[in-house]
Amino acid sequence: MKPVLPHDVIDVQALRVGMFVHLEGGWMSHPFPLSSFRIVSAEQLATIRSLGVPRVRWSPTQSDSADALDDASERASAAARSTTEAANDPAASAPAEVEREGPDTIPDLPAEGPAADVCHDPAERRGRAAEAERLARQRAAQQLCERQYGEAARDCKKAFDAVIFRPQEARQQAEKLSNAIVAKMIGAHDVCVRMLGETVGDKASMHAMNVAVISLLMGRCFGFSPEEMQELGMGAMLHDIGKIEMPARLRHREDNFSPSELRAYQEHVELGVVQARRMGLSAGAASVVAQHHEHADGSGFPAALNSDRMTMAARIVALVDRYDNLCNPHLPARALTPHESISLLFAQGRSKYDTSILGAFIKMMGVYPPGSTVQLTDDRYAMVVAINSSRPIKPSVLVYDADVPREQTLVLDLERSPALGIRRSIRPAHLPPAALDYLAPAPRVAYFFEIARVEEAMEAA
Repeated sequence: MKPVLPHDVIDVQALRVGMFVHLEGGWMSHPFPLSSFRIVSAEQLATIRSLGVPRVRWSPTQSDSADALDDASERASAAARSTTEAANDPAASAPAEVEREGPDTIPDLPAEGPAADVCHDPAERRGRAAEAERLARQRAAQQLCERQYGEAARDCKKAFDAVIFRPQEARQQAEKLSNAIVAKMIGAHDVCVRMLGETVGDKASMHAMNVAVISLLMGRCFGFSPEEMQELGMGAMLHDIGKIEMPARLRHREDNFSPSELRAYQEHVELGVVQARRMGLSAGAASVVAQHHEHADGSGFPAALNSDRMTMAARIVALVDRYDNLCNPHLPARALTPHESISLLFAQGRSKYDTSILGAFIKMMGVYPPGSTVQLTDDRYAMVVAINSSRPIKPSVLVYDADVPREQTLVLDLERSPALGIRRSIRPAHLPPAALDYLAPAPRVAYFFEIARVEEAMEAA
């Protein structure tokens, strides 16, 4: 195990480009993809100083050398002066381009790999060290995503818990969470959708987080403005708030409902609209709450609206809500795999959902979304664990290998293996018992997002 690296505290005004900092307060309290990273631009310095925190922790051992810090600081100051001069110069045609975050955005973690036996071949030693480092970074990425999801799910539950008695507080909590997610999505070039191995939160908050994250990724695909993204995030997160005061047995539609029970279930939409008014939600967010069970062909409820009378945000959430309910139904025995859910939506939902949104959803999530168990073209069994939302055809998969312990298995990026692909989807129950135990698909599919360029930087390090 590596020793824990020392951290010093420094005044934010004394920070310089090249320092490796650790921001407190959780992932939602700042706009950066990670809480630990190396400062690479004057813009990042300004953002940190704008957070209102007088001091931050930094790691001297992970930061640039003193000479490099001086050079980087001088370059940043020169860039800032150039930008200021350009802003004051009427002839200036464009602002200076801001440098993007570099690869040092992941804190060092112990590089635990396969048991190291004695090896005298330098090339083999280097190969083993590289594999151990990649495995450690893979674990770090998964753990980071799960921590961020846990923080978001807890904040989501706080908003739900406050709806009845503290509606304004509930709105503020939901706005804070939605703003944080939107800021990180908009600031990223590529975003990956990752399946979580362990989830935090109750079923209601998990459903809300799944619908909110995937809906926001859809909004990003359609080029929503920041304001539209914020309204979409709020509406998606709070679309089921009308169920909060309903009896538990009526919160999920069942095939054996009597007509009166079905009417009572459908009333959750109107109850949600009432809560949206109490919370003071914007018109755009409230429309999502009101229309998330409407269908493009007019067969939905409560107002039997068709696609032309639904907002774009509501059409997105209606589809994503249905997808998550297929993957994660109230009764787990009825759950479909993510691949089966996509197939069913395509086969049966083309009349009920906006065709452009359905097409964009399938394009973004891929034919084999995260959580799908599959057989590869070389006959090996695997589970899809992540996709790049802009390049979903070649996802990342965890491959069953009886010779390698699961905790030491490197995720295979099919995009980097052009000769290998997915042959077919396979239900977990149809996997060989050893493969099923190894891949261990979760009983509930939970999704979160991560900044793709952070993951790529980890792989390149």
